[in-house]
Amino acid sequence: MKKRIVVLTGAGMSAESGISTFRDANGLWENHDIMEVATPEGFRKNPSLVLEFYNQRRRQLLEVKPNAGHLALVDLEAAFEVNIVTQNVDDLHERAGSNNVLHLHGELRKARSTTHPNLVYARDNDIKLGDTCEKGGQLRPHIVWFGEMVPMLEPAAELVSIADFVVIIGTSMQVYPAAGLVGYALPGAPIYYIDPNPAINYELSKMKNLKVLPEMATTGVRKVVDDLLALARI
Repeated sequence: MKKRIVVLTGAGMSAESGISTFRDANGLWENHDIMEVATPEGFRKNPSLVLEFYNQRRRQLLEVKPNAGHLALVDLEAAFEVNIVTQNVDDLHERAGSNNVLHLHGELRKARSTTHPNLVYARDNDIKLGDTCEKGGQLRPHIVWFGEMVPMLEPAAELVSIADFVVIIGTSMQVYPAAGLVGYALPGAPIYYIDPNPAINYELSKMKNLKVLPEMATTGVRKVVDDLLALARI
């Protein structure tokens, strides 16, 4: 039976593909206040602004490609059962070839109904006011905004709790609840943390088997993947 690996990825995973990281030093996202474009209140106040913001993000996504870090993770599937839990709303893991990807914060290439949240659709073209589901509800991005429930958090915690290895890539480990997922890891399970500016949060500070690689995803992931594949051959 293959051992299990859970990979937790954040914005730094996709940054080298050309995807903007979530916030710059001023707390803005593409020159917008987060509260304007990433909250239910912002959507109610100015739905056109929010829809266009995500339309621009979607167009950008369709122009970029998975980077070497995304591609390296696929190699793990030859020797391990691999589940990727990502905070990213892009589909670069899937396009690289990873088979098991759980999106904590939704998916940019999908839309859902504002009135019937279970109605979710693949969507690559722009979402505009007046675009509705078959039951008449306005469509919105299939994104978990600030202040909304994170429905995939419990399945993600379950995956971490049974993993033999945990790999963390490109995340500040400061944004909860996602940052707390590593706290569900099995006692003694090896934890690899790849980030150019690693921040050891409360959960990581208690891990006895933590290996930190202060590197970008495109270089650090390859090193960890090679280490894990070597372990699998022993």
